[in-house]
Amino acid sequence: MKKFLGIIALILSGLLAFPAWSTNLPPDRLVDQTVQEVIDIIRKDEALKNGNKEKMLDLIETKILPHFNFHRMTQLAMGQHWSKASSEQQTKLVEEFRTLLVRTYSNALTSYQDETIKVNPIPSLGENTETTVRTTVIQGKGKEPIPINYAMERKPEGWKVFDVTVAGVSLVTNYRGSFNSQVRKGGVEGLIKALADKNKSLEQKEKK
Repeated sequence: MKKFLGIIALILSGLLAFPAWSTNLPPDRLVDQTVQEVIDIIRKDEALKNGNKEKMLDLIETKILPHFNFHRMTQLAMGQHWSKASSEQQTKLVEEFRTLLVRTYSNALTSYQDETIKVNPIPSLGENTETTVRTTVIQGKGKEPIPINYAMERKPEGWKVFDVTVAGVSLVTNYRGSFNSQVRKGGVEGLIKALADKNKSLEQKEKK
């Protein structure tokens, strides 16, 4: 699980700095054109490499979050239990899940170790509003490349990520099991409380 989170963090780092005009780009070019710039930022920013939590959270808040559809991610992670939640509960779930992902992966983003990311071009999108951008993380000598897939959808404001699959393991599916377990134990409110408690725990660790 720890390795999975670390790899996801690396992949999320590839979405750190989309320029304003990138909403007009197809998803594969968008990822391809920005990933090298982002990697360069991580390599050169001493504060980020030294684990500056405040700067990392601010970076994620301003650069990553606008390119993710957390509502859909939460809905998919909830599965059949999503319809059991009221509108207010759904809003709380999205907020807590969003916070969990931000805090979890901000702690791992500094693990970048000169990996390179190759983005496979998409032949043709046509009128499709959803696609998968396939990338490969090329690690150091003697290590196997890691395939990464971004599930993305076209929105009026640009392409959004709603799932990330690492070596065949889906981020959404990975959380669905724990979400289902929490709902069975304590209902939707029990899941909200569990997520809130986890977020508080992560926040306290960051302050130490």
